[in-house]
Amino acid sequence: MSFIKKQIKKFLYFSLRILGGKNFSNDLYGPFALFKFLIVQKFFRVNHHVPWPVHWTSQVKCPEKIQKGTRNPGMALCCYLDGRNGIIVGKNVWIGPRVSIISQNHNTNNYHKYKDTKPIKIGDNCWLATNAVILPGVELGNHVVVAAGAVVTESFKQDNILLGGVPAKIIKKLNKYEANS
Repeated sequence: MSFIKKQIKKFLYFSLRILGGKNFSNDLYGPFALFKFLIVQKFFRVNHHVPWPVHWTSQVKCPEKIQKGTRNPGMALCCYLDGRNGIIVGKNVWIGPRVSIISQNHNTNNYHKYKDTKPIKIGDNCWLATNAVILPGVELGNHVVVAAGAVVTESFKQDNILLGGVPAKIIKKLNKYEANS
């Protein structure tokens, strides 16, 4: 890498730390991708209330009630994260495009009131594939793969499983997750 590119990279990382806080210094994303998120979030004010990089087509409600793991939720296209009752995301959780994680629901007898539920908990090494929906109060164990288009309405605390369908059910058991060394 040339001297100029190294200096630009240092400047971008420094700028991201100063303007975007410590959450922008994540090594999972390159400095130019983070700079793009910084411009959209801080300059154009799209998702400016979220303290980590979020795709500009995604929507995040109550980010202060979302505990993120090692990956930033909402980085994929068109995600919807509703953290009003809380969302706890484990380490190495991959969230695909158009995934909805909805922690709050309306009272069916009065739509102006909301139900208080437990926070959504997603274990470590999970993968939520495209168009998956996680509904209020759901807990997922470690290494749970939610298939594309699945709607998870109840908790699955078992580890190493594949969920699919509407409503979601266990499709099969998976081998133990093989973490990178």
